[in-house]
Amino acid sequence: MERILLYHCRALLMDEADTLLEGAYVVVEGETISSVGTQRPQGPFDREIDCGNNVLMPGLVNAHTHIPMTLLRGYGGGCDLHTWLNQWIFPTEAKLDGRAVRAGTGLALAELIAGGVTTIADMYMHTTDIAQTVLEAGISANLSCGGVYFGAPADFSPATCKDCDNQRRLTEEWHGAGNGQILVDASIHGEYTSNVPLWQWMAAYAQEKKLGMHVHVSETQSEHEACKERWGKTPLQILDRYGVWDTRAIAAHCVWTTEEDWALMAEKGVSCIHNPVSNLKLGSGVAWIPAMKRAGVNIALGTDGVSSNNNHDMFEEMKFAAILHNGVTHDPLALLPRQVLAMATRDGARALGRRTGQIAPGYTADLILVDFDRPSLTPCHSVEDNLVYSARGSDVVMNMARGKIIYKDGTFFTLDLERIKAEVETYALPLLFGDGASLADRRN
Repeated sequence: MERILLYHCRALLMDEADTLLEGAYVVVEGETISSVGTQRPQGPFDREIDCGNNVLMPGLVNAHTHIPMTLLRGYGGGCDLHTWLNQWIFPTEAKLDGRAVRAGTGLALAELIAGGVTTIADMYMHTTDIAQTVLEAGISANLSCGGVYFGAPADFSPATCKDCDNQRRLTEEWHGAGNGQILVDASIHGEYTSNVPLWQWMAAYAQEKKLGMHVHVSETQSEHEACKERWGKTPLQILDRYGVWDTRAIAAHCVWTTEEDWALMAEKGVSCIHNPVSNLKLGSGVAWIPAMKRAGVNIALGTDGVSSNNNHDMFEEMKFAAILHNGVTHDPLALLPRQVLAMATRDGARALGRRTGQIAPGYTADLILVDFDRPSLTPCHSVEDNLVYSARGSDVVMNMARGKIIYKDGTFFTLDLERIKAEVETYALPLLFGDGASLADRRN
């Protein structure tokens, strides 16, 4: 088991006290943090890393993604969500195969890793291809296939429903893989893309296998209101009737949720995954995050898919979350930097059921180093303010996931970026957009 010492750093622990340790020493043994302090611990160490007085913090948790959609970055812009999905995204996604999904996943992982992300929650098709690519890259992932069912309820059968089969195979093959690096969640794409028998089956399967649950919830006003017309209840409330929230669960977006919904989420322990950039780009609205927090709802952050964001930069997501809610509430204290940082680290870890998001003994060694010698981070009157309002993903100079350095100073150690880019250019994009539809062609 390798023993690593990180020293000469300012360690933002992301504990409940928001502790910043100057001159910190952090010891990693295998995949786990073993000690944190301001006195040099006894050796020997297999490796010692001088952090150059930069800021060491927990790796970021991107709690709602669709990473292969990196292939669709900027595609179909200028539409509302449902037009964008039905006229642009769904027809193109129907052409995907496993090879293209692996290429898009690899490209996304490079962006995520270089930007300081060490854990994701992803919902997408060809999920076994995503799982293999993530396992090789080294970050942790909660993966789900986004169950849909458009058939008549009376015709539903778990034996013939494709997404029931996908869920079973994914769970049997991948849940717990890599010593827990890969966790599988049950999932329902959304209330509007499924119906009661699938909800009941997925809820029961999650209970049986002790899985989490991942669902899109109330992303748009039209989705939310149509559900109320169908059921006389909001999406959160009707899904609760069928047991969907009777496990650890994440609800992505929650833009149009109500006070009654928030009370239900707090009672059931359902975490809201806030996606401010995607929701703003698609004109979906603004989730009332400060009010949800006051109601006791755990809030995490996600980028959503790159096709509706258009990047995986969690530092940008943090800044948008902070200034958006300060602006719409006319209150500069609506979301403080320390609260937004918690959403991107320890609260995201809580949402995904993982022991990460803090620098503390016994926690997974998911650590990133942010270069505070950059002009845009100088001077530093507040580490937390600089991280939320000034930092970018490109300021990350080291990413350690599960005790292994997977990126440092622009070099990837688990990804072949040039091979990935070539695969995207020569295979994935022509598959989706036709022969000769290379990236260079579409730039002109």
